[in-house]
Amino acid sequence: MPRSKNSVASRKRRKKVLKATRGFFGARKNVYTVAKNALDKAMGYAYDHRKLKKRAFRRLWIARINAAARMNGTTYSKLVNNLNKANIQLNRKTLADLALNHPEAFKAVLQAAG
Repeated sequence: MPRSKNSVASRKRRKKVLKATRGFFGARKNVYTVAKNALDKAMGYAYDHRKLKKRAFRRLWIARINAAARMNGTTYSKLVNNLNKANIQLNRKTLADLALNHPEAFKAVLQAAG
């Protein structure tokens, strides 16, 4: 019985890799073996950075809240402690948005927290 190479599936698999590496530099976009390695690396970075993005945004929100809190005579840690004591359930994303876009509302939250 003759050996079957399944060229249709092989070509489809290679085209999928080369389509995904469009825009890469040099041989990474058009030489299959190089492109495959580059795509594996890129997918690994994409996975890692989806996790790191969450950390980066949390750090940004905390920095914004701290800056706004200090402008109003307190610190981030004291503010968060007072919010917890007053049972005010606002997340950092919302607090950062208030601090940046609605400073009067942020001040009202500060006063409500005590």
